[in-house]
Amino acid sequence: MSESSYLHWPFFEPHHRELALALDAWAGTHGAAHHGDDVDAECRALVKTLGQGGWLRHAVAGTGHGGAAEVIDTRSICLIRETLARHNGLADFAFAMQGLGSGALSLAGTPAQRARYLPRVASGEAIAAFALSEPEAGSDVAAMSCSARAEGDAYVLEGEKTWISNGGIADFYVVFARTGEAPGARGISAFIVEAGTPGFEIAERIEVIAPHPLARLKFTGCRISASQRVGAAGEGFKVAMRTLDVFRTSVAAAALGFARRALDEGLARAQSRKMFGGVLADFQLTQAKLAQMATAIDSSALLTYRAAWQRDQGRNVTREAAMAKMVATESAQQVIDAAVQLWGGLGVTRGLMVESLYREIRALRIYEGATEVQQLIIARELLKGGV
Repeated sequence: MSESSYLHWPFFEPHHRELALALDAWAGTHGAAHHGDDVDAECRALVKTLGQGGWLRHAVAGTGHGGAAEVIDTRSICLIRETLARHNGLADFAFAMQGLGSGALSLAGTPAQRARYLPRVASGEAIAAFALSEPEAGSDVAAMSCSARAEGDAYVLEGEKTWISNGGIADFYVVFARTGEAPGARGISAFIVEAGTPGFEIAERIEVIAPHPLARLKFTGCRISASQRVGAAGEGFKVAMRTLDVFRTSVAAAALGFARRALDEGLARAQSRKMFGGVLADFQLTQAKLAQMATAIDSSALLTYRAAWQRDQGRNVTREAAMAKMVATESAQQVIDAAVQLWGGLGVTRGLMVESLYREIRALRIYEGATEVQQLIIARELLKGGV
């Protein structure tokens, strides 16, 4: 771990420091990028490896269901995501999606649902997915049109979901659909839909600049038992927002991990690249750029772990999490871009770490609320007196 002084900030307890250092050592052996062509297989393998290593326990709640604690510790998942992202973006993805995909069950699942799914998520035996976004309902979740109509002791799902992480490899999906108890966000419910359920299909696999399992889902007369509903009818939007509230700060942490790795790569290049009788690091312009990169990282870390600490204290962190995600992801994009520039022509060579980071960071400025949405959230909190 090249930079660990931040672990001694007052946001952390001794067990957080032990967790981060232990994971860093483990990831150096088990979490390295393989750069294979079969992303699905690599992601499945990473989920299994993370489960066997005991790290997925931190992504689910309830010690009786395989979790590391009764409630998810936000600082722990942030430290895990930061550390994994610094080693391997796909490992971070695999960890995060296990937490996000099963988060609704940790927060609002029945005892039977938690007992059936969470232990397998924690062990890496089952892959989870969170199915919220639609072709016309991304940031505006209340505009979703995917529906679930009640028929006796069952629900029948109709419609589509898209941009679904782990789409095509997940064993089960938590799907949000309109059930109509009230207009807008108040008429949405959450459901567990297992892969292979009749009427549910992977309509399209989606390829993005940083390869991850991603898909468009389609439901046509997909019948599931009413026992697969998560939470009360019409409460799905609240469940979705609570789930995102837990994991949004961890997106900032992943960006932080990418940025730290970019600074390491930039420093190494600046100190080794020979130029005009010296090395690149001798030039004041280079030194200024490195200083900007380091300052951006520390600023992001302070916002990220403030939000994580406050959430672990039981406080509302809507504004703080939005600030952390916005600043950390935007800053990481700038830090990584600077690292690519320091590497010169090699920086855009496929397979080089800084080139991989450049592709990895872009999506983080969009998913779980784009930067522009975070700005609106921050302003809304200010205007309603949340200063």
